[in-house]
Amino acid sequence: MMMPLTPNTQAILLLTAPLIAGRHDSSAELLTFGEYNRLARMLRENQKQPADLIGSAAGGVIDLCAKVFGRPRLDALLGRGFLLSQAVDRWNARAIWVVSRADASYPRRFKTRLKEDAPPLLYGCGDADLLEKGGLAVVGSRHVDDELIAYTERVGRVAAKAHRTLISGAARGIDRAAMNGALQAGGTVVGVMSDSLERAAVASDNREPLMDKRLVLVSPYDPAAGFNVGHAMQRNKFIYALSDAALVVSADFQKGGTWEGAIEQLERLHFVPVFVRPGDNGGKGNRALIQRGGRPWPEPHSGGDLIEAMKAAAADVAAEPQQETLSFALREKMASSYGDKLPKPAMTPSVLESSSEQTGSPATRLLSSVRQILLQELAEAQTASQVAALLGVSKSQAKAWLIQLVKEGTLKKLSKPGRFRAAKSSGQFI
Repeated sequence: MMMPLTPNTQAILLLTAPLIAGRHDSSAELLTFGEYNRLARMLRENQKQPADLIGSAAGGVIDLCAKVFGRPRLDALLGRGFLLSQAVDRWNARAIWVVSRADASYPRRFKTRLKEDAPPLLYGCGDADLLEKGGLAVVGSRHVDDELIAYTERVGRVAAKAHRTLISGAARGIDRAAMNGALQAGGTVVGVMSDSLERAAVASDNREPLMDKRLVLVSPYDPAAGFNVGHAMQRNKFIYALSDAALVVSADFQKGGTWEGAIEQLERLHFVPVFVRPGDNGGKGNRALIQRGGRPWPEPHSGGDLIEAMKAAAADVAAEPQQETLSFALREKMASSYGDKLPKPAMTPSVLESSSEQTGSPATRLLSSVRQILLQELAEAQTASQVAALLGVSKSQAKAWLIQLVKEGTLKKLSKPGRFRAAKSSGQFI
């Protein structure tokens, strides 16, 4: 399945993608993830889109963005048209498509769940419609024994019998075993890859399920990119974001991507219910995940059993109080300030107001991090809705923080339309 490359996606590729076909070219410094998000906000505020940065009438829009990112840098990035054409030819030859956050065909679950944490670009091979179906995510360690491989393949077969798409990371070990089990049973599979999509797209064992529209392989990273530990760690939240429920088959205690991804899901993101393989054979990591909120896997033996287990878990989650999640930028700022002692972000405005007077309380520390972020980000005025999107919280939570920061003089409220910007004193931010 091939999709046309939209003008928006072309512009985002030029700004952010390495275009590895031209990897020997070092004339342009790519926009980082955070920089692209900032540029995207600038474009939205001025009722523009990435496509407006290319073409005959692009000069004024480039001038606008150049105030922040520099004209020479933008010109160098946007001038890589020949390298882009080479890369696109290479991708087309391997049936690899590309969509961007600005496209209607971009996965809906990424937009709604990840918000600005959603990757600007998504490369893929296979039927993109599978990305909208949800399903069961199965994750686990790379280094496991044959018994655990056989167990995981059985899980994949049960998912196929339940007509639930199996979602995993396509890495060796648990990921690949789950995918193989589902495919062998005639099921559908989504593989979220952190590297080597280009190689997987032409692998002989993937050819038939790709052509039969039972497999789609996707990656937010360049199709020719090799293994990168950071990418492998980040990949886990994309797997969870596409699913309806997840199963952790095996996790090392307090280390590795499977552990980190499960903890992030259990304690901060809360996208889906997380099952964990229980019992003495689960290991220390699995037992610890259950203690921290993971649900013991009920070991469904039929498709009907799996459907009932997923429905029951979804109903439990729906009945739980909804918690706020924070954006990548805010979590990174908090991590640099507090290390492992992050205050929990699950706060409603009323909780914030009642506890903010307590010196050193989690609410106070959280507000301190929000204050630092907004002092940097609100050099240009933004609406409450834009601030909510920046922080990855609800509009009501963003308003509560904004009101507090206006009262203390950190921010200034503007009217017609209602916006907020950082207050200034003697030309310097407070």
